Amino acid sequence: MLLKVCANGARDISEHPALSGDPDEVAAECARAIAAGAGAIHAHPKDDQGEESLNPPDVDRWVAVMRQHCPNAPIGVTTGAWAMPDVAARIHAIDAWQELPDFASVNWHEDGADEVAAKLLQRGIGVEAGIWHEQGLNAWAASPVRSQCLRVLVEVQDMTPDETYETGRALVGGVRALEPDLAVLLHGEERSAWPAIKLAGQLGLDTRAGLEDCLVLPSGVPADGNVDLVQAALNILVKSSDQM
Repeated sequence: MLLKVCANGARDISEHPALSGDPDEVAAECARAIAAGAGAIHAHPKDDQGEESLNPPDVDRWVAVMRQHCPNAPIGVTTGAWAMPDVAARIHAIDAWQELPDFASVNWHEDGADEVAAKLLQRGIGVEAGIWHEQGLNAWAASPVRSQCLRVLVEVQDMTPDETYETGRALVGGVRALEPDLAVLLHGEERSAWPAIKLAGQLGLDTRAGLEDCLVLPSGVPADGNVDLVQAALNILVKSSDQM
């Protein structure tokens, strides 16, 4: 099973002391998380003002710095529409990236998902299909590039543990029915983060942990940073696999 560190996300840096708009600081966090047991990185590049960015200079800078700090770890970025709502502009930006990530996530409920994914594939960048709910699953089911994805990211939104287990199983089942051989990474956010990691361990799926998804440990105590969250996730995965 792959455990990915999701280092920062779209969070404002004011939300946690370990969040930063400086790529060197975030990359150093990622390097410590990799040393703690994470096997890949998912990061959200920022501009000089700390805002989410898909612009080539920002993505190039962040990916290059990540590679310097984490030379052996696969590196992924987001293509979230909130960072660049215009589909044509997003595709143009991706086409101009010079420092290419190993993979990028595409949320299939967003406008232009098929076109964005096709451009990533054309550039040799792996596509992670982000499935948040039934709407995204249905859109992905009709996608001409569905079978070309690297993996599927099933993201359970912020909800109770019981809802997380029910929704997670349903979405994973839907993905499996469409593409049984594709890797699936199951994760949550806020309240669903730790139940989703537990469920991923029980189902033998990839998962992720980091400040993008939650700021607290399973006990509810604030985490010091990404390393704390990765270590807690690894502990859950070990216990879950022992129960399989």
